[in-house]
Amino acid sequence: MDRVAFVGSPGSGKSTLAAEVAQLIDGSTIELDALFHRPGWEPTPTPEFRAAVLEATTASERWASAGNYSIVMDIVHGRADTIVWLDLPRWLVTLRVIRRSIGRVVRREELWNGNREQLRRLLSRDPEHSIVVWTWTQFPKYRDRYQSFLDGPLWSHADVHRLRSRRDVRHFVESLSAS
Repeated sequence: MDRVAFVGSPGSGKSTLAAEVAQLIDGSTIELDALFHRPGWEPTPTPEFRAAVLEATTASERWASAGNYSIVMDIVHGRADTIVWLDLPRWLVTLRVIRRSIGRVVRREELWNGNREQLRRLLSRDPEHSIVVWTWTQFPKYRDRYQSFLDGPLWSHADVHRLRSRRDVRHFVESLSAS
């Protein structure tokens, strides 16, 4: 296991696990959100984003990435030798996003490139503004997408792990720590 792509709904633990696994494999962490979000939450134009992701995935032979960006899946998933789909329950990931986001707002925690979550956006009913609403409404889309990848050729080259519970996640990390 040298190049690991973590995918799943917001709140599933992609970033946390990518950082942990990167340490275990002595590799780098690739946080796709950090490459995508410019200051003021401005998106990086697609050609620049793809170039940044290509550079990140070729700069090191060992890495763990976190993110769901379809515009770079061919790069990230194509280079990954292991794909971990964090398919935790909808209620759990939504609860995690609520807790995480409230904590970030209270602490005024910087995420990427000076960006911070804001309470007014968090309370919005618009999924384009509220990560909580996005998580709840987009959950079926993520599950359908990754189920189709599991059943199709896109992931056939990789060792794929579908983790459906906190116990599955714990066992996965323990198995890496033991080896």
